[in-house]
Amino acid sequence: MTADAIVVGSGPNGLAAAVTLARAGLNVRVLEGADTPGGGCRTAELALPGFRHDVCSAVHPLAAASPFFTELDLAALGVTLCTPKIAFAHPLDGGRAAWLAGSVDETAGGLGADGRAYRRLLEPLVRDASLTLPDILSPLRSVPGHPLAMARFGLHGLPPASLLARRFRTDEARALLAGAAAHSMLRLTSPLTGAFGLTLMMTAHAVGWPVVEGGSARLADALVAEVASLGGEVEVGRWVTSLGELPRAKAVLLDVTPRQLAALAGARLTARQRGSLERYRYGAGVCKVDWALSGPVPWAAAACREAGTVHIGGTFAEVARSEADVSAGRHPERPFCLVSQPGVVDPTRAPAGQHTLWGYCHVPPGSTVDMSARIEAQIERFAPGFADLVLARSVRTAADMERYNPNYVGGDINGGAATLRQTFFRPVPRWNPYRTALPGVYLCSSSTPPGGGVHGMCGQAAARTALADLAGPAGQLAG
Repeated sequence: MTADAIVVGSGPNGLAAAVTLARAGLNVRVLEGADTPGGGCRTAELALPGFRHDVCSAVHPLAAASPFFTELDLAALGVTLCTPKIAFAHPLDGGRAAWLAGSVDETAGGLGADGRAYRRLLEPLVRDASLTLPDILSPLRSVPGHPLAMARFGLHGLPPASLLARRFRTDEARALLAGAAAHSMLRLTSPLTGAFGLTLMMTAHAVGWPVVEGGSARLADALVAEVASLGGEVEVGRWVTSLGELPRAKAVLLDVTPRQLAALAGARLTARQRGSLERYRYGAGVCKVDWALSGPVPWAAAACREAGTVHIGGTFAEVARSEADVSAGRHPERPFCLVSQPGVVDPTRAPAGQHTLWGYCHVPPGSTVDMSARIEAQIERFAPGFADLVLARSVRTAADMERYNPNYVGGDINGGAATLRQTFFRPVPRWNPYRTALPGVYLCSSSTPPGGGVHGMCGQAAARTALADLAGPAGQLAG
């Protein structure tokens, strides 16, 4: 069988690429090795029957803010975004907690002596969010649509989170920043960790941190349905091991990392081209735990009981120490943990009165260490009695995560380290990051700008590059 375009991989970016190509009138085929589409957007009964867990991505602020997803009628496609009152909370010892909810003023009101500093920092960023988020979710090598707004954001975001934290005096405000910045999976002294924190904080104010009712898989199902409605096809259970296996097509788009690209291309790449791909750096891995619980988590701080996401790790210094340990190849004794409790707004995830809980911590790449006991100790620290609620758990080490999805190299769920160099030159130093060294073959994964997260923008940008090439003298058959 032939097609105008072949997409290998059905993660959010692969499906976004397929939708974009199909909307342009191309006949599109998506090939997926796993038995179900979705990549990082899958949902399954991992711990006990009747308890539905998001296998990877669970909370979707970037989907809510993404220009690609906002162009879709998600409701018509069966997707309901449920937004918790509190986007995320960060518990501290003594029953205290910081939290981000609603407006900047509402959040600042809970930060005591740091309320004014929080307003001064976040108000301009949230005001400009509709201008800057489309640029943040685009290749940073392109000219921003709103350069002044982006300059204001960059002024605060380029420095490391450790420097940005000096604006605050209280444990609460500093912890709030630490939890958001630690999503970067870098030392908090690294450049751009401030940008990670500020992006997630302003997104929480602008659109919230929603979960998908029924599970993240419904987001992938919606994209599959959109591809089908446009005449495309998604085929599962078909692993591709070489570009030579693919049907002849005008364009081939790969939702894979540089490592898989090199393997698929084989001898088609020169030694220099292969070396460029091999120099790509992957980030920290994750050890993930899913729990089936007999009731809601008994957080000591009331704000945590209303939050869809809870960042666990204590003070800024404790979170920074945990991330520094991981960067140095150590497994932290008190890890920083990201925890999602979808039952706060979505009761469909578990039997009546019971709950699912999703969480992970960062670990060195390729780790085989089961961190569940350390993660649970951190939760118990801020929610005494948690252990008594655990009915069952499912654990995946970083090595298990890679076996589940080869794109998670070493357990890295973000498709590559978010270093300063790889933020601007991801995956290789090339003006257009979506073209590969092979004519008609494009990379559309989170290893391209803007990087990890469920936003579909890598796929959309790669598809637009392919369409532009097909429309001009660069267009030619691939495969």
